[in-house]
Amino acid sequence: MRVVFSIGDLHGIGPEVILKSFQMLRETGHTFLVAGSYKAMEYYRKTLDLPIELELVNDTAAVNRLCASHCGVLPVLSVAEPETIDPGTVSANSGRIAMLSVAAAAELCRRGVCDALVTAPIHKEAVALAGYKETGHTGFLGKLFGVSSPTMMFFDPVTELRVALATIHVPLAKVPGLIREMDIAGFLENLAHSLKTDFSIVRPRMAVLGLNPHASDGGVMGSEEKEIIGPAIASLAGHLQVEGPFPADGFFGAGRYRNFDMVVAMYHDQGLLPFKVLAFDTGVNVTLGLPIVRTSPDHGTSFDIAGSGKASGRSCYEAAMLALRIVRNRKQTERSL
Repeated sequence: MRVVFSIGDLHGIGPEVILKSFQMLRETGHTFLVAGSYKAMEYYRKTLDLPIELELVNDTAAVNRLCASHCGVLPVLSVAEPETIDPGTVSANSGRIAMLSVAAAAELCRRGVCDALVTAPIHKEAVALAGYKETGHTGFLGKLFGVSSPTMMFFDPVTELRVALATIHVPLAKVPGLIREMDIAGFLENLAHSLKTDFSIVRPRMAVLGLNPHASDGGVMGSEEKEIIGPAIASLAGHLQVEGPFPADGFFGAGRYRNFDMVVAMYHDQGLLPFKVLAFDTGVNVTLGLPIVRTSPDHGTSFDIAGSGKASGRSCYEAAMLALRIVRNRKQTERSL
């Protein structure tokens, strides 16, 4: 199988974690390549003195030839090249190249040249400075593939913890309104389908967290649980294994997440804070609902350590391994239909 990395922000740790993960991945027998900037990849390879051979390619035919004959080499498909590289700085040009890289890598997957996409971290401010309205991977990829509401999910391969977000990168003040507007039952059904096809879980067990503190304590601190979330869960009884709504703090504090295949959080920090505490170095971001397989390391650009050699490639490695796992599971599901 063939996995393509998008390079991420050139001034962050994206190129470094790709290079470090490739040192482990090249032993798997699969093929990996980077869509982005050859100049940036070579800059970090030299700066960090990593024993990796890069090769510049300029078209898909060259990618196919190189991947077929030199699995130990990391091909870099040049999408755009920067004039300068300045680790740790916010740059509109770096944001532009990061998004051009995502688009080019996604197109390789759309055309079947690659089997999966692993996205290195981008910097939202840099992307905004470059003029993009969608400053996150999930929304950007959704628009590229005509998917109105792809789902952001996080997975830890060590504990098998999975956390999905009902709302993503929105101001906290907007979350209650969005929860009231969305089809929660349909959202949960789609999650169950993804768990079956992407993770081969035949009868997934899902836990849903409440929106308000203490899941509103019977309506004392909000009505969303009683009016929206609870009824949606009840409507799936006998069809799916879904429980809740649970108070988020007690649920994670008591370790109840271990009893479920998926935890559904109502908003970003509710799900991501406990997840990153439990799985910061190994966590993987997965976009569900896309026609392609897309994963990402569960960390940001880390401008404070960019170019220093301190970044860990573990999460990027796990993202690539999970992408391969999902590709295999989807193919197995297709064969069984």
